[in-house]
Amino acid sequence: MPEVARARARKARESAAKKAAGPKPVDPAGENPVARVLVDVPLAHLDRPFDYLVPQKMASDAVPGARVKVRFAGQDVDGFVLERVEESSHEGRLAPLRRAVSPEPVLSPAIAHLSASVAARYAGTRSDVLRLAVPTRHATVEKEPSTRAPRTSVDVGAAAAAWARYTGGEAFVRHLADGGEPRSVWAAAPSEDWPAALARAAAATYASGRGALLCVPDHRDVARVDAALTAVLGEGHHVVLTADLGPAQRYRSFLALSRGAVRIVVGTRAAAFAPVHDLGLVALWDDGDDLYADQHAPYPHTREVLLLRAHEESCAALVGGFARTVEAEYLLRTGWAQEIAAPRDVVRRSGAQVAVTGATDHELSRDPFARTARLPKVAFDAIRAGLERGPVLLQTPRHGYATSLACERCRTPARCTACTGPLTVTAAHRPPTCRWCGHEERAWACRECGGRGLRAPVLGDRRTAEEIGRAFPSVGVRTSSGDRVLATVPGRAGIVVATPGAEPVAEGGYACVVLLDTWLMLARPDLRTTEESLRRWLNAAALARPADDGGRVVVVGESAEPVLQAVVRWDPAGFAQRELADRQSAHLPPASRLATLTGTSAVVSSALGMLTLPEAAEVLGPVPVEPRAGEARGGAGAAGAADKPQVRAVVRVPRALGAELSRALVQMQGVRDARKMDPVRVQVDPIGLG
Repeated sequence: MPEVARARARKARESAAKKAAGPKPVDPAGENPVARVLVDVPLAHLDRPFDYLVPQKMASDAVPGARVKVRFAGQDVDGFVLERVEESSHEGRLAPLRRAVSPEPVLSPAIAHLSASVAARYAGTRSDVLRLAVPTRHATVEKEPSTRAPRTSVDVGAAAAAWARYTGGEAFVRHLADGGEPRSVWAAAPSEDWPAALARAAAATYASGRGALLCVPDHRDVARVDAALTAVLGEGHHVVLTADLGPAQRYRSFLALSRGAVRIVVGTRAAAFAPVHDLGLVALWDDGDDLYADQHAPYPHTREVLLLRAHEESCAALVGGFARTVEAEYLLRTGWAQEIAAPRDVVRRSGAQVAVTGATDHELSRDPFARTARLPKVAFDAIRAGLERGPVLLQTPRHGYATSLACERCRTPARCTACTGPLTVTAAHRPPTCRWCGHEERAWACRECGGRGLRAPVLGDRRTAEEIGRAFPSVGVRTSSGDRVLATVPGRAGIVVATPGAEPVAEGGYACVVLLDTWLMLARPDLRTTEESLRRWLNAAALARPADDGGRVVVVGESAEPVLQAVVRWDPAGFAQRELADRQSAHLPPASRLATLTGTSAVVSSALGMLTLPEAAEVLGPVPVEPRAGEARGGAGAAGAADKPQVRAVVRVPRALGAELSRALVQMQGVRDARKMDPVRVQVDPIGLG
């Protein structure tokens, strides 16, 4: 024991001596020995570069854009070198870099600047943005060389001809080929082969020696654009960048762009920050899709990220779709972009014949239930006639079997006897089940009238497919929804029942498209209900063949609805103009800027009290909201905050004061982080308020 005590005392003396002597002196790099490092710490009050000394042994590896390890707040953390300078403005001795993780410059100056702009726009931190922008390192892939794109020639004339039927389309493509920076909002005509058109625009940009970045909503769209780019340019000229590629392939594609081996990328929102060299075009298809809204802090929207890139990197921009968002219309209204649209005669020739059930007295005289039946006679007849010419698509807004149940006698919603949750039926052979607790109701009885019969006011895609299958027993019926989404279907006779966004592409187009339960989509309590409904209906209608080829679209709904009339007339521009006027009169985005603060009542009240807002700001709420797991912002206490009753407050300012609002939110978050206060979730311009 005495020997053990003496050994411990000796170690303590040696440790004390080392601390008294201080760290060993570091031989600094001979050139630019100071590295400005952005540390990976998601705290608003620490969102700035810190200076570190670059040891001589790391001089060649700690290059701008490289990953490093640094000592910060008593622990080793990751960081990126933003730049190397001769001297620091920091007084005192600088801590040295702990380790140069890799000499690969994965953070380009353009993306570093973009991350700061996105963080400022969405009141977040750069470290949070960079987690979205730079994929996780894969050491094995990093050692591999990136294959350079082969030489190729681009037929600019063919690219321009592909856009010739649009007013301003050919000029847009030739401007790209000449190295210009046109910015346009594209209203695609019905039945347009939009992947091929995007590929031609990217090829024209490529002809000028510049790169292109194409963003689409999901992996099925990526596959279509990938095939179109290969058909136009050949193999090896572009890469695919999506979040579900896997760590190795995603990092391989990222490095090919970062090293300049290829200059064209197509992907989902994960590609918005792709480090394309000499960026000449950013293009976004169907910008109203909610998949573009990132669910991770600071919750940026892909459209805004790409528009920021177009501004900062002085490149062309293209926002396209069959429908038009109010944000895209606002770009036209302000003159930031020009419209590319087909003349009305081209729209009529390329689109299917569209009709709403029960729109005329003659139709009502033939079928008195044309406006109330779920599948009126005119829709049934259209399906039967369409099957004689090819495939038929039925779009239904709900996934599942019977998604809600009610008493057959008194129409009272059916509730679980265990927890009062809503009942649903998942399959024909299963009893009603509670959506909340999973309890099976084998002997359910209505609490109001005692009835035991159940009806389904809302049917899902599987129940719809079952009923259609009984009506057309000799025809195959397929469903596309949830995790069973079809990419394509053959051009022969068959029925596809799909939920919005899951409609497969039919070879040669659908002979008939039927839009069911339109009232259900319009019943959603959300700011963008009508805009989103129109987008989904037009995307489905665009899959039909042109009217000259027998294409037909039947809309089951109330013909007096303005949004359904926009479908009949194929008028997304007029609808967007009216919607924008309504938003402006109500002081809603994009005419104004909104920020939501979500958390417990005490947290939100505290956060509002710490905000320094401009005089024109309005605070609405707080109002109770249903808590959802994972909504709390990262930080101390985040894990338990989402389990407590949540409220939400809305802060609204004129659009011109949007930057000032974001700065106030960042300052508030910085103070709260520094004081280690409970977290509050901040979102700037969320896509919905429902």
